[in-house]
Amino acid sequence: MWWHALLIGVAVVVLGVGVGVWASGGDDDASPPAAAPTSSGGDGSASPGPSPSPTRSYPLSEAPRTIPAVQEHTPARGPGWRPQKSYRVVADDAELRDEARLLAGELGLSYAGESRDVRAGDVLLALSGDEGADPESYSMTVRDGRVTISGPDDAGVFYGTRTLKQEVRGGGTAPEGVVRDEPAKPVRGLMVDTARKHFTARWIEDRVRELGDLKFNQLGLHFSDDQGFRIESDTHPEIVSRQHLTKAEVRRIVALAASRHITVVPEIDSPGHLGAVIDAHPGLQLRDAAGAPTRGAVDISDPDAAEILDDLYGEYAQLFPGEPWHLGGDEYQALTRSDPEASYPQLATAAREAHGPGAGVADLATGWLNDRADTVRTLGRAPRAWNDGFYRDTSVKADADLQVAYWTGKEIGARPPADYLSAGRKVINYNDEFLYYVLGEPQTFVYPTGERIYEQWTPRVLRGTEAVPARYDAQILGGSLAVWCDLADSQTEAQVASGIRMPLRATAQKLWDADRPALSWTEFRALADRVD
Repeated sequence: MWWHALLIGVAVVVLGVGVGVWASGGDDDASPPAAAPTSSGGDGSASPGPSPSPTRSYPLSEAPRTIPAVQEHTPARGPGWRPQKSYRVVADDAELRDEARLLAGELGLSYAGESRDVRAGDVLLALSGDEGADPESYSMTVRDGRVTISGPDDAGVFYGTRTLKQEVRGGGTAPEGVVRDEPAKPVRGLMVDTARKHFTARWIEDRVRELGDLKFNQLGLHFSDDQGFRIESDTHPEIVSRQHLTKAEVRRIVALAASRHITVVPEIDSPGHLGAVIDAHPGLQLRDAAGAPTRGAVDISDPDAAEILDDLYGEYAQLFPGEPWHLGGDEYQALTRSDPEASYPQLATAAREAHGPGAGVADLATGWLNDRADTVRTLGRAPRAWNDGFYRDTSVKADADLQVAYWTGKEIGARPPADYLSAGRKVINYNDEFLYYVLGEPQTFVYPTGERIYEQWTPRVLRGTEAVPARYDAQILGGSLAVWCDLADSQTEAQVASGIRMPLRATAQKLWDADRPALSWTEFRALADRVD
C-alpha cells in the first residue's frame, strides 16, 4: 500500500542519516556501532555479516602507536576493533593456548578454546605454516569487526598479542588494516646482577612481564660473583649466600619467562669474580709468587677449580633449559700484572705444560675458557663470554663459536669491536657507555638515559659512540641493557625498576628497528605512559 511504501522510504532516510553521524561525528570519544553478528559457514569459517557502515565513510586508519613501533602497517577504512565482554579469543592450534588465555585475561575477554569458528568481535590466533619466515614475525589483520593474529611460530603470535594489548591500552581501539612486523635483531635482552645485590623472585617476575610486553626475549642472571652466590645448589651448598633464590623460585621465573617467550641466560663468571666460591674453598684462591691472594681469582692451574665449575654447570643445566650460556671470562686479575708469568710461576708452568714452551698465562686463561665452553656444549648450550676474556697475541685462540658479549674498550690491550667482527665472530652489544646501569655510579659510570639510547645508540654502536661499518650488521646478534650492582645499597629494588624503565623502552625500540624512530623523544615518552 502507498502508505506502507512511504514508511519504508522514511526509515531508509533515517538510517542513512544515522550512519553518517557515526561516520563523521566530531566527538572523538564516540564509538561506531559494533558489527552485526556473523554466522559460520559449513566449513567452520565465518560468513561476513552486514558492515557497521559503508567502508568508504571512514577515513584511512593510522598506524598503531606501540613500543616498539611496528615495522609496517597497511591502512584501511573501517571502525577498527575494541574489546567487549561478549568477545572471545580463539586459537586455531593447541600450541597457542597459553597465548590465547593470557590475552583473554588481559583484555577482559573469554577464551573459547581451539577452533576456527570465528564470530563477530573475536580475536583469532593462528599459526601460518610459513616455514621460511622469521619465527618471531607476525601479521595482524583488523577487519570486519574481528582481529586475526598469525605467525609461523607461537613466539611471533605472542608478539602480535603484545601489539594488540598496547593498541587497546594506548587508544582503546586497534586500527583497521594489516600490521606486518618482525624484529631487526634476534637477541633483545636485560641482564641483572643478582650476585652483588639480592633481588627477590617477585621483582624478577615483574621484570619478566615487563620484558614480555616490550618484546624482549632474553633475561640474563649474573648470580655468582665476589659478593655472593645467589641460587640454591645441591652439588655445592657451601658456596650459597644466605640471601638467595631457591630452585623452586627459579623454576617459577623460568616458567613465567617461557610463557612470554623469554630465555633465562645463566652466568657463573670465571676464572675471575669467584669470591663467593673462594670463601667456601680458600685453597682454590690464586696466590702470587709472594703468597699474596689475588682478589676473586681461582688458580686455574689447579684441576679442582675446573671441577667445581663443571659440577655447577651440570647442575644448573637442569634448572635453565635455554640454549644461551654466559661463561663470563672477564677481569682475571693475574693478567693485570705487568709480568704475569713472573708474578704467577705456577700458572706459567701450567701454560707451558698444556700449550707448549712459548705459552703464557693468557694462553692458559684462553684454554680455561675453551674448556668451560666444551663443558656447556656437551650440555647442549651455546657459550658466550665478555670481550675482555678474548686475549690478543696468544698462541691459543678462543673457540670460533664463542659469542662475544662486547661491553668495554677500556681493558688492557683493548681492541676495537671490528677486530672481533673481522675475525667472523658473532657479537652481542652491551656497550657500557649506553647500556650499563651501574648502581651508585662508581668510577666513570653514569646512569643511562632512555633519551640518549633512543637518539644516539644503535646495535652497531658497540664501543663509545661510533658505529661499526654496516657490513658487520648481520654479525651483531642484538644487545642487552645491563644492571650492575657495584654499590648494592645505592638503590632499592623499586628505584632500580624505575631507573631502567625508559632505558628499557628505548632499547626495545632500537633492537626491534635500528632506524631513526618516527616519534620524537617527547612523543615516545608520552606514548610509554599511555601503553604501560
